[in-house]
Amino acid sequence: MRALLVEELLPHFGGCRLADDLPKPAPRASEVQVKIRAAALGFPDLLMTHGGYQHKPDLPFTPGTEMAGEVTALGENITDFKIGDTVVGGALGGGLAEMGVFPAANLRAIPKSMDFATAAATGSAYLTAYVSLVCRGHVQRGDWVLVHGAAGGVGLAAVDLAKHLGARVIAVASTAEKRHLIETHYAPDVVLDPEGGFREAVKEITGGGADVIYDPVGGDVFDESVRCIAWGGRLLVVGFASGRIPTIPVNMPLIKGFSVVGVRAGEYGRRDPDAGRDNLEAIWELADSGAIRPYVHAELPLSKWRKAFSLMEDRALVGRVIINPNT
Repeated sequence: MRALLVEELLPHFGGCRLADDLPKPAPRASEVQVKIRAAALGFPDLLMTHGGYQHKPDLPFTPGTEMAGEVTALGENITDFKIGDTVVGGALGGGLAEMGVFPAANLRAIPKSMDFATAAATGSAYLTAYVSLVCRGHVQRGDWVLVHGAAGGVGLAAVDLAKHLGARVIAVASTAEKRHLIETHYAPDVVLDPEGGFREAVKEITGGGADVIYDPVGGDVFDESVRCIAWGGRLLVVGFASGRIPTIPVNMPLIKGFSVVGVRAGEYGRRDPDAGRDNLEAIWELADSGAIRPYVHAELPLSKWRKAFSLMEDRALVGRVIINPNT
């Protein structure tokens, strides 16, 4: 079978190679073999190609943490799935291959309202948004929610979910094309260009400051967010896509009465498995009902993996880019 291999940890995915002579993996007990129809790329996949992510698999490995496809074989003790079922899920790798083997516990049936691509694009992005806004940010109807990096997978999911929760949403994105797509597909209350700063505009729009700030960017964005958060607000630390991990003088949250809240959606579920299961059920129920709508920027064949990674590395996409390893 064909699969993308990471053989060396090098910048700009220089250690990756498309192999076409690999054996198909066989499922063991409690595992399911899947013919992969869609793999959604995320920043963990990109970071793992150069060793920049906290999980560092042994070399060589196949990246791809989220996928959707068809069940083709079952290991022992599998009762929840049958051959031919369409499923979505993943693991800490293995998605960028024609076939993959995954723990059955990591898979669920694809909602009937979704295709392979949108199903693959849902999981981690919307789980991050849900844990951030609902579990950690306690967003209420009418709150002003400022979303940075709103064109990225987790940012766009936050815009979508915040609107569903009844919040007033300010979406920040770096280019006119991205802002137009966000406005067209998700109708936030305000779309802002961060060039030249955003804090004065946010304070004017909200009448003093944002109640919740969702920040997957870090760096200068975090620094300026401190200056436009409301009294009692929640500044959600989601990631550091800018590359710089910021710091904050503790007198700022003291004076303004706001909280700096760390968000690790996966760890949240690992620490509290019952809550983790409830959170997943919540987002998939929303997806099945059509209340949330993942946006797929492009669907590419596995042979175009380099273009897919470049779109993500260059931040030239809105939402998620999907690779279909079987085209």
